[in-house]
Order: sequence, then structure tokens, then C-alpha cells
Amino acid sequence: MARILITAGGFRFVAETHPDAPLTVAAFEKLLPYRQKLIHVRWSGEGCWIPMGDFKLGVDFENHTSHPSVGDVLFYPGPYSETEIIMAYGACSFSSKLGQLAGNHFLTIVEGKENLRALGVKCLWEGAQEISFEAM
Repeated sequence: MARILITAGGFRFVAETHPDAPLTVAAFEKLLPYRQKLIHVRWSGEGCWIPMGDFKLGVDFENHTSHPSVGDVLFYPGPYSETEIIMAYGACSFSSKLGQLAGNHFLTIVEGKENLRALGVKCLWEGAQEISFEAM
């Protein structure tokens, strides 16, 4: 498993790649370093997401779930809603205006998890935060 450094909203997290999502991990690693904006979810509960519009990572569903645990990072490849990355910081049921979705669980935060709620609350009350993913 590779380790990915995630920096967002003044917080630092370390994530490990998930062995059950090898295609998603390989495709995402080609994007590194990846920088974007992180915003609070609208329909999914306690989570933050990175809207990616029509971007195609070139993967299909693998190791997908609708109920990520705290620290799980999912990639949603489409097609029913826009492509996105979602990070759970609390109770989360991955959904969109079209209903429940499932995303590929490809990263798990293993260090800094205690700061996820603070990041989520910051996104909720202060708006979009810079986020970066870098190989370690």
C-alpha cells in the first residue's frame, strides 16, 4: 500500500491506498500531485467533496460503497451524477440529487483522523478549502 499526504484547511492527513481498488488507485496516482477545492456535501451528511464535473479517470466501479466510514475517501466515476471525490468525517450516506450513489473506496486516512471533524466543520462554516494530495 502506498501512502498519500493530504493537506486541507490547515490540517495534515496521511492516507493509505486500498488494495481492493487497484485500478482506481493506479489511475489516481497518475494525477499526483493533485490540487483542488474541498467543499461540504449537500445530501450525504457529514462529509466533504471535490466536484470534478465531467472529468473521467478511466475506471469503473470497484470496492464501491454508499456508506463510507470516518476517514474513507471514495472516488465516484459517474455516470448518474458528476465525477467526484468524497471524504467522510462522520455519519455519511453517499447521495446526490438523483438519490443514493456508490463510490470506489480507494484511500483510507490512517493519520490525522482526529482532525477530520474540524476540517468538515471548517468547510461547512467557512466555505471551500484548498486540498492537495501528494505521494509520500
